[in-house]
Amino acid sequence: MAPMTSVGEEMHALVERLYPLCRSITGDGVRATLEIVGEYVPLQVHEVPTGTQVLDWTVPQEWNIRDAYIADTAGKRVVDFAASSLHVLGYSVPVSATMPLAELRGHLHTLPEHPAWVPYRTSYYKPEWGFCLTQETLDALPDGEYEVCVDSTLADGHLTYAEHVVPGQVADEVIVSCHVCHPSLANDNLAGIAVAVFLARALAERTPYYTYRFLFAPGTIGAITWLARNAERVERVKHGLVLACAGDPGRLTYKQSRRGDAEIDRVMQHVLAGSERPHRITEFTPYGYDERQFCSPGFDLGVGSLSRTPYAGYPEYHTSADNPDFVSPGAMADTLAVCREAFAVLDRDRRYVNLSPYGEPQLGRRGLYDSLGGRSDAKQAQMAMLWVLSLSDGEHSLLDVAERSGLPFDTVAVAADALHEAGLLKEGR
Repeated sequence: MAPMTSVGEEMHALVERLYPLCRSITGDGVRATLEIVGEYVPLQVHEVPTGTQVLDWTVPQEWNIRDAYIADTAGKRVVDFAASSLHVLGYSVPVSATMPLAELRGHLHTLPEHPAWVPYRTSYYKPEWGFCLTQETLDALPDGEYEVCVDSTLADGHLTYAEHVVPGQVADEVIVSCHVCHPSLANDNLAGIAVAVFLARALAERTPYYTYRFLFAPGTIGAITWLARNAERVERVKHGLVLACAGDPGRLTYKQSRRGDAEIDRVMQHVLAGSERPHRITEFTPYGYDERQFCSPGFDLGVGSLSRTPYAGYPEYHTSADNPDFVSPGAMADTLAVCREAFAVLDRDRRYVNLSPYGEPQLGRRGLYDSLGGRSDAKQAQMAMLWVLSLSDGEHSLLDVAERSGLPFDTVAVAADALHEAGLLKEGR
């Protein structure tokens, strides 16, 4: 794979390319997004008809929009969907009318505390129409009549989502999920899409232990739909990670699974602590992104969430200020690097059984000490061998060894490889 600086720039270019598209939980904007993602990694696209029962939910009508605006009496568009997809309340029903500003105000959304920003608002499950605009624009509007147009359709159609699979050595799966329903918002969640795409490409450069299934789906209803349609596969899902808000300048934040002690929780904590990156580990809450669907008690999957600054934790969240300038190649490259490091640990973690458990085996006559000669980390490598031998009882994994010994996971894994090759360990996974 290219150097991380170059990969970061490629991810940022993907964010910029996706940014203008009007996405929602259904519709052609999602399809156009997946078509572009499909240029980077092959996708299997699924179309689920309106009215399909998915767990306790029903797939809604499909929403598409061609144009929308507010125009003054001179015909000048004072709010224009063509300038930004954020200008229209998501899922707005069609409207064509002329009305006074006093009546129109009830359908307008602004951010008085940030008068130059446009908010992001939706009304998915309640028929409504509206516009989002800056407070500065609203303050400048004179009283009078305005032409209002939302050229949209709400009709039976489909919910669209896609999967990309990186085959592994085993059928057990790791789910990597990101949402594709937000319009022009770069951090939430175009950066997550970009990191997922380039993570998939990196994993495909080797044959990972696990099979990695990447989900590109609208938030909430998309994950629920996938779970409803894949009940037979859920038992294969051993680990999972939801990617969101992956490109802002904040420190990394890992939100634990509902279990709190799932292997992905321990791996992420170990990798983040060992990397000495500024980071935060937070406990699970049943609010956030799609980790709450995967972790719902009926499924109880070991799925956590990785972000930089979490949702609603930065002023630009769900506003026009969350634009491509807000996310950086370096931040996305750093998020990608952590994912790669974590999955390398996840893939390599094993349980072993010590084949010479009565007393300490003689390592010198097997050439294991000799192999350490001249290494600057010889003492650490020797201790790693002793720890691996001590804890290889079929019950402890290499991650257990690393955590208990305080040694880097890579050092422990290399020691296990050497001991296995010398015939002192057998795999107990």
